[in-house]
Amino acid sequence: MASPDRGKRILFTVDVEEFDTAVEFGHDIPMDEQIAVSTRGLNLLAARFDVVGARTTLFTTANYALHEPELIKALARKHEIASHGYFHTTFEPADLLKSRLALQELLNQPITGFRRARMGYVDPNDVREAGYQYNSSLHPTWLPGRYNHWGESRHPFREAEVWQIPASVTPTVRLPLFWLSLKNFPFAYYKQLCRQTLKTDGFLNLYVHPWEFTDLSAYEKIPTYVRRHSRDILLDRVENLLRYLKQFGEFSTMGEFALVL
Repeated sequence: MASPDRGKRILFTVDVEEFDTAVEFGHDIPMDEQIAVSTRGLNLLAARFDVVGARTTLFTTANYALHEPELIKALARKHEIASHGYFHTTFEPADLLKSRLALQELLNQPITGFRRARMGYVDPNDVREAGYQYNSSLHPTWLPGRYNHWGESRHPFREAEVWQIPASVTPTVRLPLFWLSLKNFPFAYYKQLCRQTLKTDGFLNLYVHPWEFTDLSAYEKIPTYVRRHSRDILLDRVENLLRYLKQFGEFSTMGEFALVL
């Protein structure tokens, strides 16, 4: 087994949010169900983190955290909690400060990081003024119908006194290594891409969502490429991936990573 390179950082992150993906694709489900679906997945995923010994960053909406305060408090004892805005479906610049203060009041600890829902653009000056030290909302690739950030940096950079920490994409070709790739790429190939990117860039910034780790079969309007490999299959993939990657680097929260940049 290879010895882990303590200079290489594995940033496995989770966007903890209301399950509004079902609403986006035409299901009419109440907020209580949206919260419950994500909570089921988050509990299952957190158990796998414990098994592997992985420390992660959980970007949570304030709305979700206030619906599940005891769970978020418990997770904050092992993992970093960062802001994912106030609500997942809507965003206003004022939500930057509002969500940070709500999470800080809940946890009685500083909240230093932000990621906007669906990796949307946010003015770096607004992020700075809201008191954040880093922003991980940039996905430097092209996703048809979403965004084209092909020309943006793949590596962390300072902007308006805030660290921008992009989600990982492969060198040159810029294949995204996000949640849909974990689900849909051949798993051996996906692991190889992650390993190569970690080796080349010195860090790996991946992200998933809790609702992916539940049984999504009842939500038939959600496309197959989103629903596939849910629950146990995806949980096993994540555990396998984390066990594999820990040979080559060190698990880190994003806040810790930002401090050594």
